[in-house]
Amino acid sequence: MRKATLTRSTRETDIALKLTIEGRGRYDVGTGIRFFDHMLELFARHGAFDLVLRVKGDLDVDQHHTVEDVGIALGEAVASALGARRGIHRAGYFVMPMDETLAVAAIDLSGRPHAVVDLRLKVDRVGDLQSELVQDFFEGFAQGARANVHVKVLYGRSSHHQIEAIFKAFARALRVACSRDRQLGRMLPSTKGLL
Repeated sequence: MRKATLTRSTRETDIALKLTIEGRGRYDVGTGIRFFDHMLELFARHGAFDLVLRVKGDLDVDQHHTVEDVGIALGEAVASALGARRGIHRAGYFVMPMDETLAVAAIDLSGRPHAVVDLRLKVDRVGDLQSELVQDFFEGFAQGARANVHVKVLYGRSSHHQIEAIFKAFARALRVACSRDRQLGRMLPSTKGLL
């Protein structure tokens, strides 16, 4: 089983995280931002990852440090759990409908961090989450995982549905990218010889 346990402590956040790639979609998440917790719970369930996450952040200042640092830590945990990345599919994508919303996510565990986040949000907050921070989460994840992450809302009315569809699509795309490629066995999915 591919697993990672990590802690990340800065002057702004304290994060303790356990991740199992081949999980059952179980989660125990607490960031202090309830809507963000809900999105991370969706991530675990739809990705079939097991995730335990405890965060103490400087929410009295702002939510930014907490959301971004969770993205970085989760990305680092994925990178650690995958190790040398041999025998994985490496890339994955998923198109996720949610009522009136349609979102797409594509991920390449390429070793090169880059994120493109294209949302259509028209509100400052969804629940208790500052909606602009969704981009910071995915940028942080791309940095921590050393991955290309592209997420886009194609259309949708509800900001709640847009963010939720993005997290579900992201989880399912990552699940494919992390999965083992039986045909290539233990080969590195790159002609460069390095990811």
